[in-house]
Amino acid sequence: MTTITITEALAEVPTISKRIEKKANFIGSFLFRQSAVRDPHEKDGGSAVLIAREFQAIRDLQNRLINIRAAVQRANSEHVITIGSETKSIADWLTWRREIVEFDRRFLGQLTSALKQMRDDANKKGVAVTDKDPGGYSADYVVNINEKELSEKIENIETVMGTLDGKLSLANATILIEVP
Repeated sequence: MTTITITEALAEVPTISKRIEKKANFIGSFLFRQSAVRDPHEKDGGSAVLIAREFQAIRDLQNRLINIRAAVQRANSEHVITIGSETKSIADWLTWRREIVEFDRRFLGQLTSALKQMRDDANKKGVAVTDKDPGGYSADYVVNINEKELSEKIENIETVMGTLDGKLSLANATILIEVP
């Protein structure tokens, strides 16, 4: 078992991938030869033996990669981060950042744009914009959302994103994981 930080583990991932690719290229280069050509690896047991070793090395590296990813996932599930009043596991924060935040940004931005267009339209038509239904027939526009809260939601997303990146970097640099 090796004890390393998440940052160290994640830095190892691209190196492992490059080593796997290099070993795969080696195997491809010595996959076959004409029998009249001398085996360039004869003194090391032959190309077939080296290819078998490289296959084993690839499997070992792939297992190391799996072990690193699994250890990081375990750590991310076990450790929590609090931003403002929200506490979530690192895994949940990462899912939020990867799968939710862009929708929220786009959706809230569309709502803000629609409200701006409506206000511009109301201004051109000379009608009022209100947050209370005046009752009866009126050409006035009634806004059915609290615009202050909408603005706060947009601002909160940006605040959380800025804070999250810093907290994730700190967590990755300080959380130790055990990699078999």
